[in-house]
Amino acid sequence: MAENILESKLFRIIILSITGLIVLAFVFGLGIFVGTKRAEFSFKWADEYHRNFGGPQNGFFGDMMGGNFANANGVFGQILKIDASNITVKDRDNLEKVINIADETQIIYQRKTLKITDLKIGDSVVIVGDPTSAGQIQAELIRVMPQAPSNIKPSSVPAISSASAN
Repeated sequence: MAENILESKLFRIIILSITGLIVLAFVFGLGIFVGTKRAEFSFKWADEYHRNFGGPQNGFFGDMMGGNFANANGVFGQILKIDASNITVKDRDNLEKVINIADETQIIYQRKTLKITDLKIGDSVVIVGDPTSAGQIQAELIRVMPQAPSNIKPSSVPAISSASAN
């Protein structure tokens, strides 16, 4: 009798159904896990976005046409602080941004390749990278800009009036 039950068609269908349900539950659980991790990353990134990237004051939709957008993947400014693996840069809006520097990060001044130890506080830099979940920038390229000559002043350039342009 026991042999007949194990060999029956109904028993095979029940076993295959149970196996299918277990596989389906595993795939569903895996999808929930991946979705939760993605949502967690997005939440953390959005939570830190405005603090680290200086997003729009009124949120993204408050000043839609005003051009008040943040630089999520880069920054131009002066170095305020240098640590072993990151720097803090003050951008043109006076916001401080933390820049993570890895071994793969290229640091370039004109045609020379530099190290993080070659950077100085006050250097003007352009940084391109990827935003992290902590709201910082993982630098891929840091371009050190030459210092502007001290004898050139922005006010020394004559303004063109609209009457003389016609």
